[in-house]
Amino acid sequence: MRKTCLTSYIRSLTLLMVMVALWGCSTISSFDQYAYTQTTSLKVDAMNIMDMAKDSVALHKKELMEFETNLQKVYEYEKNRPKNEITLKMWNLLLNPEGHLLGGFLNRWKSTVSLSPAFISNEKKLVSDAFDQIAGLESHKIKSTAVSN
Repeated sequence: MRKTCLTSYIRSLTLLMVMVALWGCSTISSFDQYAYTQTTSLKVDAMNIMDMAKDSVALHKKELMEFETNLQKVYEYEKNRPKNEITLKMWNLLLNPEGHLLGGFLNRWKSTVSLSPAFISNEKKLVSDAFDQIAGLESHKIKSTAVSN
């Protein structure tokens, strides 16, 4: 059952990428270096935070709060960019606390004592792929010609 749900989330993210290709550039925001940099940076932070889940969340409360604050900042940035609905949908899937990606992982960690290394490893692959899809979408957007040299 869980594997089916996880596969469904990955398919949803992939479908969003296909939709981007079909809709063309006029309905999507242009490339944003800040958004790309923040996404790739948060991916690294997410992988490190997820490794900490082998311990009690209480041991890493400060790091987790800082990470979640950074996630909220990037989400707010993405939410307020024009023509950014597809990227925002991808972030919503990633951060959904009831889902099976990062938001669900963090929610589960907070509600248990610790998580098993096997579970963490499996979830890291899924979350990493989700971050890669968001970063990939951003990197494939048309770069603005207004900025040169």
